[in-house]
Amino acid sequence: MKREFPLGNLRNIGIMAHIDAGKTTVSERMLFYTGKTHRLGEVHDGRAVMDWMDQEQERGITITSAATTFEWRGHMVNLIDTPGHVDFTVEVERSLRILDGAVALFCAAGGVQPQSETVWRQAEKYSVPRIAFVNKMDRLGADFYGVVRAVREDLGANAVPVVLPIGSEDSFRGIVDLVKGCAVYYGREDSGTTWREDSIPGDMADEAARWRDSLVEHASEVDEHLFDKYFAGEAVSSDELKAALRRGTRSGAICPVLCGSAYRNIGVQRLLDAVVDYLPGPLDLPPTIGTTPGGGETERVPDDSGRLSALAFKVVTDKHVGKLVYVRVYSGTLLAGSHVYNSSRDCMQRAGRILRMHADKRESIDALFTGEIGALIGLSETSTGDTICTREDPIVLDSMEFSAPVLSMAVAPGRTSERERLSDALAKLADEDPTFTVAMDRDTSETIISGMGELHLEILVERLKREFGLEVATSAPRVAYRETITTPAEVDERLVKQTGGRGQFAHVVMRLEPLPSVRGFEFENRVQGGSIPREYIPSVERGIADAMERGVMADHPVVGVKAILLDGSFHEVDSSDMAFRRCASEGFKRAFMNGAPQLLEPLMDVTVTTPEEYSGPVAGTVYSKRGSITSMGRQGNAQVLKAHIPLAEMFGYATELRNTSQGRASFTMRFERYEAVPSQVSEEILKELRSRRRARA
Repeated sequence: MKREFPLGNLRNIGIMAHIDAGKTTVSERMLFYTGKTHRLGEVHDGRAVMDWMDQEQERGITITSAATTFEWRGHMVNLIDTPGHVDFTVEVERSLRILDGAVALFCAAGGVQPQSETVWRQAEKYSVPRIAFVNKMDRLGADFYGVVRAVREDLGANAVPVVLPIGSEDSFRGIVDLVKGCAVYYGREDSGTTWREDSIPGDMADEAARWRDSLVEHASEVDEHLFDKYFAGEAVSSDELKAALRRGTRSGAICPVLCGSAYRNIGVQRLLDAVVDYLPGPLDLPPTIGTTPGGGETERVPDDSGRLSALAFKVVTDKHVGKLVYVRVYSGTLLAGSHVYNSSRDCMQRAGRILRMHADKRESIDALFTGEIGALIGLSETSTGDTICTREDPIVLDSMEFSAPVLSMAVAPGRTSERERLSDALAKLADEDPTFTVAMDRDTSETIISGMGELHLEILVERLKREFGLEVATSAPRVAYRETITTPAEVDERLVKQTGGRGQFAHVVMRLEPLPSVRGFEFENRVQGGSIPREYIPSVERGIADAMERGVMADHPVVGVKAILLDGSFHEVDSSDMAFRRCASEGFKRAFMNGAPQLLEPLMDVTVTTPEEYSGPVAGTVYSKRGSITSMGRQGNAQVLKAHIPLAEMFGYATELRNTSQGRASFTMRFERYEAVPSQVSEEILKELRSRRRARA
C-alpha cells in the first residue's frame, strides 16, 4: 500500500479571517482552479460547496469548518475552511491545533478586524506559520498598503508583500509578482482560469523596484547566503528568494502578503503557489511531543512506518453513517479495519472505515498515512482532543482548551413522549461541540443548554428541528452569572444526626479566601495530628465542589475562592465519607454568605462599525447598556467604536443598532472577562430569583 503523494509534497492548511472577509469564496476558487469542482460556487446564491449546511446556505455564513483535499503543482493540499463568526470560534481553535500552516484573509477595505485578531492569536498559540491574502481589492475603500501596515502594527507580524495590486476598487485589474518580476492579468471570459504574464506597467516600475528591494532585504535577514549576495549588490534569483521566504515563513520571522479579488477571479492561483512555495509540510516541522501514560515525555517523527500517533480534532454526527471522528495522523499509518488504542480514555476501538472528506461528500480509502487528515467510522468512545495510537507504544498528545459558555436557555420537547429523543440529540450535539453544554436544573427539572452566544444557540435549536426531527420549546436566553466572595470568612461546622441506629457525625473548621483571579478554585489541607482522618479529606473537597457548582446566593456557580481546611474532628462509628461531604457543603455555604458575596457577570468586548454620521447615536446605545467605550478610531470612511458591555444588556442589540443607523452599522462581540454586577442590578437579579423560588414552592 503506497501513498499517493510524497510526504514532502503534503500541505495541511486552513483559511481563517473575520466574518465576511471572503474565506469561503477563496476556498471555492481554489477548488475550481485545481479541478476539484467544475463550476464556481457562490456564497450569495447558496451554492458554495464548502458551506453545505442548510443554515449556512440560508444565512450566507460559515458555521462549521469544512475539510477537503485537492492537488496543485504535484502537491496534495488538505484545506479546512473555518468560520469567521465569534460564536463558532471553537471550529477555528480545533482546526488550527492540527494544521501545519494557515492563510490569514483580510478584507482590503476592512483591514484588521476584531475576529482577525482573535484567529491570529489562536494561530500564534499553536505556532502555526501564516501567509496573508488581502482580498476584495475591487471593493470601495480598498487599501492594500493600509492593510499591510495594520498587520504589522496591530498584529505585530513582519508582513512582507510578495505581490502588489495593479489599481484598486473599480480599476483593480491584476497584480505585480515581486518574486518573478512581472505583471499578471487574469482572463475575464474564462472565470480567471487562464492568466498571462507581462512586463510591469511603466507607472509602477519604480514602486515595484522599491518593494522588491525591501522584499529581498527582509528575506536576507533569515538566509545567510542571500544576505551576502544582497550586500554585495549581486542579483538574487526568484528561486533563491522563494527558498529564503519559505525559511522565514516556517520560522514565523516573515509573513508573506498577497492580494487579489476572489469574487472577480484575480490572484487566487498566486495564492495557491504561495501555499506550496512558502507554507511548511509535515517534514518541515519539529517532532510531535507527547507524554506517556506514566507522565514521561516522548516524541514522534513524521514517518509512515513509525509508531502510530493521531489526534481526534472534531466529532460530527452524520445521519447516514453515524458518528464521524476527524483525525490528523502525526506518525505511522492508520489502516481501515484496524484496532487502535485511545490513550486518553484507556480503551481499544476498531477503526471501521476511513473516509476522505470533501465538505459533506465522502470517499472511502484504505489508509491514512503520516500527515494526512481524514474521518473514521467506528470510534464510538472517542471525543474531541483524544489521542489515537497503539497499546504497545502509547502516547498522549496535547489536547485543546475551549472557552466556557456564556449564554444559557431552557429547552423542552414539544411532546412529553419525545423527552428521551431530545436527550439523545442534545448528547450528540454536545459530543460534537466542546463549547456547548447540557445540564439539568434540579429545582425546575428544566433542561438547560449553554453556548457562546445567541446565534450559536439559535443554530443548535434549528439543528434539533431539521436533523433530528424534534419540535422544541425554548425560553429566553439566560446569562451565565458567577458568584464569588470579596473578604475572608471562617466557619466551624458540625453535622450531628442520631436516628436510633448508626448516626452521622462530621466536624470541619475551614476558611474561605478570595483568589486574585475570579476564575478557578483552590483547596488546601492544613489539618494536623489526624483530627480528620486522611481518607475523609477528599470528601471535604467534594462537598465544597458540590456547593460551588450549585451556587449559594443566586444558584450560579462559585468561582475565585480558595478553601483552607484548618481543623475538625470525627467519630469512629458515626463518621463517613457522606457525612463529611454534607458537612463541608453546608459549612461552605455559611462561610460564603459571611464573605461579602458578590455576583459576577460576563463582560463582552464589543466592536461597532458605523458611518460617521451615526457615531453619536451609536455611542449613546453603548452608554444606555451600562457600557464603556474603550477606544474610537477610523476604518476607511467608517467610525469604529470599541466598548465593554455586560452580556445581559446585549440581547436584541442587533435590532436596536439597525434602527439607530438605518441598517448601516454592524457589531461583533466576544467574551472579555467576568466583572462585578453593580449592587442595584444585583439586587434586582436576586429579587427575581426569590420570586421564582416562591413560585416553585
